[in-house]
Amino acid sequence: MSEPEAVGGVRGVKSAARTVELLELLAARQNRPARLRELSEALGAPRSSVYALLRTLTEHGWVRTDPSGTLYSVGIRALLAGTTYLDADPYLRIVQPLINDLSARLDETIHYGRLDRTDIVYLATHESSQYLRPFSRVGRRLPAFSTALGKALLAERLDTDLADHVPDTLKPLTPNTHADHDALVKDLRATAERGYAIDNEENFVGVVCYGFSLRFTTPPIDAISCSIPIDRLNPARTEELIEAMRLTRLSIERMAPIDHTMP
Repeated sequence: MSEPEAVGGVRGVKSAARTVELLELLAARQNRPARLRELSEALGAPRSSVYALLRTLTEHGWVRTDPSGTLYSVGIRALLAGTTYLDADPYLRIVQPLINDLSARLDETIHYGRLDRTDIVYLATHESSQYLRPFSRVGRRLPAFSTALGKALLAERLDTDLADHVPDTLKPLTPNTHADHDALVKDLRATAERGYAIDNEENFVGVVCYGFSLRFTTPPIDAISCSIPIDRLNPARTEELIEAMRLTRLSIERMAPIDHTMP
């Protein structure tokens, strides 16, 4: 692992940086526990130091192991930290009831997400009664370049920091996912002109999603989206969804505190 970069003139602490890297690595695996060898190779660190770190984190509840002590995954303390983040967020308390109402009126799934580097992190979801997922989307992340949430926000960054939020290699999730940077930029320019993003089966085959950025921060970091199975779409329904999303976006922006300092 490379030396931590200096931030604000202060050099990062190597052990702290490795701890964060390890927790993020485990979180990215979601429900797939990892072995010590896998973690050591992914971090580029000696097994002995990674094992010592895992033991410390396990003792404090940030990491958990299986009965054999050979498989590692995120522990309950991470959930507590994430819950605190959601409870303290000034925007979620405004957005949540509005997307709940929108979802109930449309009977479609509505998402609220935030841009985090090259990913979108889901902060809230209200499911359609026509389809209930077997897991919660909250806290999960997907590539920004392949989601309606992410593309709505990337379109706001075409002339600024777009490169910071798009990976060097675009790995397709479906046959429709953009795998070429030029094609992605063309899509983002169309998104900016249109005023909303379209995920055309780019994350899940058979599902289309429409996304709107929320402009209460500069630049916007949050967005809302509506996902719908393609077999329930027709021109009239599409127009209805987009207009309802647009009006909800306006309601959220009117109610939300404006913050020009939030990254």
